[in-house]
Amino acid sequence: MDGIKKMRKGLDGVLKIFQIALFGTMVLVGTYQILVRYLFNNPSTVSEEFLTYAFAWLSLGAAAYMFGKRGHMRMGFAADQAKESTRWRLEMISQLLTCGFAAVIMIYGGIQITSLTMSQKTASLGIPMGYVYSIVPVSGGLILFYGILNIVEMMEAFRRGRELDERGKIT
Repeated sequence: MDGIKKMRKGLDGVLKIFQIALFGTMVLVGTYQILVRYLFNNPSTVSEEFLTYAFAWLSLGAAAYMFGKRGHMRMGFAADQAKESTRWRLEMISQLLTCGFAAVIMIYGGIQITSLTMSQKTASLGIPMGYVYSIVPVSGGLILFYGILNIVEMMEAFRRGRELDERGKIT
């Protein structure tokens, strides 16, 4: 169990650093975009396109990070009223469905769309669109990995007789 916690902590650290660096870059590029637009009346299409794609990367990366922290939104009105054993089952089903979605839609579908768009170039940046779309299978892989870690932790906690709190986290 310690190995799982170390893997999770290491991956969390890498994702945090990546998200902070990307957000900081977006702030700088956004500031540049505002300055050139209003001071020089000459908008930069490169910075605008970069910000659009960077926001998609930031969003999907943050979604994977939040899934790993089990801090994602959940509507627990049914699960919160259920017995403890039923809550465990619902949480496990939720994890399995999310892993299935990440594997089929995000990883498999993401690889398909990434490979299909490698020959297309972005309008201003001139990079292959496949690079832009590559965040979909990457974040899907992260969500799948975190989902597997969550399932292993839940099985271990259930075996030890631990309970779930109102957010579905192990107490």
